Order: sequence, then structure tokens, then C-alpha cells
Amino acid sequence: MVVDRYMPRVIDTQIADKLRSLPVVLVEGTRGCGKTTTSQQFAASEILFDEDESARGHASQGTLPLTEGAHPMLLDEWPLVPGLWDQVRRASDRLGRPGRFILSASARPSDYIFRHSGAGRVGRILMRPMSLWESGTSTGTVSLGKLFDSGYEADLRPLTTSNATPADELREVIDWLLRGGWPLTQHIEPRDAQEFARDYLNEVCRVDLPQTSNIRHNPQGVRRLLASLARNSASEASQNTLATDLGESGAIARQTVRTYLDALSSIFIYEPQPAWKVRLLSRSTLRSSPKHHLVDPSLATAALGASADSLFKDRQALGLLFESMVMRDLRVYAQACRSAVYHYRDKDKLEVDAILERDDGKWIAVEVKLGAPDAIEEAAQSLLKLTAKVDTSVMGAPSALIIITSTGKPYMRTDGVGVVSITALKP
Repeated sequence: MVVDRYMPRVIDTQIADKLRSLPVVLVEGTRGCGKTTTSQQFAASEILFDEDESARGHASQGTLPLTEGAHPMLLDEWPLVPGLWDQVRRASDRLGRPGRFILSASARPSDYIFRHSGAGRVGRILMRPMSLWESGTSTGTVSLGKLFDSGYEADLRPLTTSNATPADELREVIDWLLRGGWPLTQHIEPRDAQEFARDYLNEVCRVDLPQTSNIRHNPQGVRRLLASLARNSASEASQNTLATDLGESGAIARQTVRTYLDALSSIFIYEPQPAWKVRLLSRSTLRSSPKHHLVDPSLATAALGASADSLFKDRQALGLLFESMVMRDLRVYAQACRSAVYHYRDKDKLEVDAILERDDGKWIAVEVKLGAPDAIEEAAQSLLKLTAKVDTSVMGAPSALIIITSTGKPYMRTDGVGVVSITALKP
């Protein structure tokens, strides 16, 4: 279906900021997340290379009039034209002003963009599928940016109790997972959204990888890897484990997994969550393996062939997929706050689901739970143990310790740990 109105995105502000300071803004992200529509909100003219064969021909010959016409000029799916990167760099130099070009792409180019830097000319922005704040599900009563700056004072007040998560609210969580963050699925039924996600994965295996990566691949093998990544959502499953799920073993199988993961990363389908590098008071050894996440939980549910009923019955799988959805939203919000999202695990088996670290060194620790009271208590203890281990003379004290749940009103525990629903968060 066609969405008849623009749904504002968190990166709107980031695009506007970069257009005021740099000649070229590069918007990257997985296919279908809304890059073209968002970029069009800022463009005065546009060339859609995936639709305009004539424009591709002119661009390949270097005869595209990039310095003429209205700017900002959107060049959509620009990697389809080899050599266009250099043409844009030269045109931006001739024009000599910020806000000349918006480049959007669903895959990272493999060669020239890295050989010829865009430093001083290009601002890069990663766009992901929609967060719950962008789709209108979150009320936005708790701002991540305010938590970084002033802790809980602006958004949380001490409460003594919270609401448990009833079955109907869990069903709502499942609907969010099945619908995902795709602009085209926000106004259709979750079961229909899953049909969209299944077709999406099929096209990834059949078309996107061979078109955008120079690798020979087995579409069935990639599909099995996607299912394995979905089963291992929010975990640190080894490449041996992933290779076994492909039905193979040994060094060649591990290399195949690495190759496929790199290819899936290049089209923004796979986004691992790196481990946090932090100064500790003790000599506890930090683990360095990333956690696995597909860019949107709807793809994971589709890869698993999961239904609303099967997820409702399998609370362990539901919890991991919910964590993956939270990571999607946190990455959207964190990027707007100049922050990155990590995870923590050490040899003493202390784990914390997410560490948000801002570019000024401020950090927030996050645990993700569906909402059972005993799980909330366990999560709070993990956050407090982490704080006791971190060398705060170097890292500083955390700006906030948060447990993100699926539902309920935000509140603060007596130990200073905040409990916030994912439906209350915004950047």
C-alpha cells in the first residue's frame, strides 16, 4: 500500500544539520527503510538511478550536469553508476557551498569510496527501520538525550510499584515484532507484514547479495545463515555454531560464514553489537565477541517462520527478539545523541545487555527485560555490579542505569535504577 503522508524520522534533524555544514550528505541503510522518501523531503531536485536508465548512461560517461539545476540534488542509489563518487566530489568542489548533494544507497560500495576520501566534503548518516517513537507507538515521555545530560531528573520520578505485563500486552509486543519498522508495513496487519518480511529475505538471497557483493554464494546457504542469526538473536553465538547451522564444519565453513556476514553487513541487513572496551577496577577479563542482530526483528521472525501464537508460547525466544527490537530503537536514538551501542560481558559471567557511550565519554548501562518482577530485580543487580567494577575515576559514573521493559509507566527504584518501557523512550 502507498503511505499518503510523510512520517517524520529521527535522522531528519541529522540530515538538516549536515546540509548546513557540508557539501554532500550520504544517507545509507537497508532497502525499504525509507531513505529515498526521507531524502526527498530535503531535495530541490532528484535523479533516481534505479529508475532512470538515461541518467545512468549520462553519469557513466561523465556528462551528467551535476553543477546545474536546483540543489540540494538527490542522487538516489548512486552506487549503480561506477565513478559517480568522484564526479560528485569534483562538482561539490566547484560549487563551493554546503548542502549541494544528497546521496542515498542501500549498499556500501566496495572500492572507490574508500580509495578517495570524502573528508571535509561528505557527512555520512546511517538510516535504520523505524523505531517505536517514529511509528507513533512510543509516547516519548523519557528522553535518552536528557538522561545523558541530567540523569533521571527530567523524566523519571520515584514510584513504589510498577504494573506487571499481562497477556494482552505481550500480544501487542508480538505485533510490534511481526510488523517491524518498515514504513510500508505500519498500516497493515502483522500477518501481512510478515509476508512482506519473508519476500524481503527471499530477495536478499536471490538478488541483493549477487548484485551488491562480488561473492559467489548459495542462496539456500544464506537463507540458513539468516535463520541461524535469527535463532541466535541477542547472543554471542560463535562462527562454529553458525557454520553448524549451515550444515558444515571446519575452517572453510567458518570462512563461508565470515564472507556471508560481511556481505549481509554491506547491505545493512546484519548489524552486530560490539563489546564495550572499558577500564575496570579489577583484572577481570572482558569478552570481545559481538552480539548478533538483524537490522529489524521482523526479519528474524520471518527467518524463523514464527507466528504470533508460537512466539507467545516460547517466552525465551520472545525475550531475545524483544531485546533485538530494543537494540534497533536504541541505535536510532543513540545515533541522534552522538552515541554508540555496545554490550558488556566478562569472564565472571557478568553481562549487561547494552552500554550507550556518547562521544564525550558519558555512558548509560541498560538491561532489557519483558517485565517479570524477578527478572527486574536480577537486571538491577547486574547493573549495580557493573557500576562497582568500572573504574569511574577514568570512565566517570554512569549517567543512568536503566531497565527497559515492554510496558508500564516509567519509575525509579530505591537503589537508583530506572525502569522504563520501550513505549516511553525517544531520542
